[in-house]
Amino acid sequence: MSEQPARIEPVAVVAQGLACAAGSGLEALAGLLRRGGSALLPNDFTTLPLPCHIGRVAGLEQAALPAHLADWDCRATRLAWMGLQADGFAEVARAACRAHGAARVGLVLGTSASTIGASEQAYAAPAEDGGFPAPLRSERLNTLHALALFVQQVIGLQGPCVTVSTACSSSAKALAQAERWLRLGLADAVVVGGVDALSGSLLFGFHALGLLSREPCRPFDAARDGISVGEAAAFALLQRGPGPWQLLGYGESNDAHHMSSPHPQGLGAERALDAALARAGLQAEAIEYLNLHGTATPLNDAVEAALVARRLGPGVHASATKGATGHSMGAAGLVEALVCGLALREGLLSGSAGSATIDPALDAGFAQQFQRAPAQRPVRVAASHSFGFGGNNAVLIFGKGPT
Repeated sequence: MSEQPARIEPVAVVAQGLACAAGSGLEALAGLLRRGGSALLPNDFTTLPLPCHIGRVAGLEQAALPAHLADWDCRATRLAWMGLQADGFAEVARAACRAHGAARVGLVLGTSASTIGASEQAYAAPAEDGGFPAPLRSERLNTLHALALFVQQVIGLQGPCVTVSTACSSSAKALAQAERWLRLGLADAVVVGGVDALSGSLLFGFHALGLLSREPCRPFDAARDGISVGEAAAFALLQRGPGPWQLLGYGESNDAHHMSSPHPQGLGAERALDAALARAGLQAEAIEYLNLHGTATPLNDAVEAALVARRLGPGVHASATKGATGHSMGAAGLVEALVCGLALREGLLSGSAGSATIDPALDAGFAQQFQRAPAQRPVRVAASHSFGFGGNNAVLIFGKGPT
């Protein structure tokens, strides 16, 4: 095995903003998790019949961007705007620009599909000349980097700006990149984002792969049979020094095994866990709350369950929140990092909505670690798994800060 990375200094998470199927603002998600509820509803997004459940953000159809941003208008940018306004995040980020200088505040945004929904609309209703219709005829809007450019303009950021697109691990890996920028002195503060909106490409793409469940997804359940796609816009502001909660460590790896299936022994995921623990200077037994990747697909859940059972302590509270919000693709890593923040700041340990009967074929040790109901108790260390297509793995470890 290769030499493990050195321990890093924690970086503070000083602000967050969130819009997801639970609603706008972090408290909307916290309330849903306290109740053990689910925001998944029957699919009413696609015009062609597609029997499945989705985690849809209400109000996006009626939302409108400010006039000076009208040329950016599409579902994904509306969603990003909603997440930026939630919890006053945009104003805190602008204050960081004033404090450090806009050129010293960076942006790393994770997304798997960016504004592909806008491109779908353009292809579906071309102009008379055969090109995109005028409202969507924008080179900026129809690119993978569109959401990062949009957020950069909204906040007024002038520092380094990068888009990370590694499927389900995108925004988790964005947090890792932000830490490196801070540690290397490339920025004094970093806005980290994760944004993915519902689109036909996502829904029908997963349907073509046979990965969509007709029912609300059931992570680690005996009857699990696929994912429920959701959408979300999540943001966090990272700075050096103490804060209410902190990123202690991260690990990244690639299975190099298969385009869509994980390594059967979870070797890549385990390497990511080992690297995260090394950077945090912790043993696996220190993790008290774990947000599982928990997609509710048979193979992914089985591999993850085996990893958790063999590496984490028997007292860990492990739960999967995609049954509550849906799988928000490139945004999922940051959404679930914010769930870890709720555990550290409020002692809210989420349950696993939709999971009724744990699969008896899973490791017996995992059956003791996996929690279907929420709990309330103080924790000092929390972790999150994000294991994406192509074996793109990320493990994040967070700690309760001194302030």
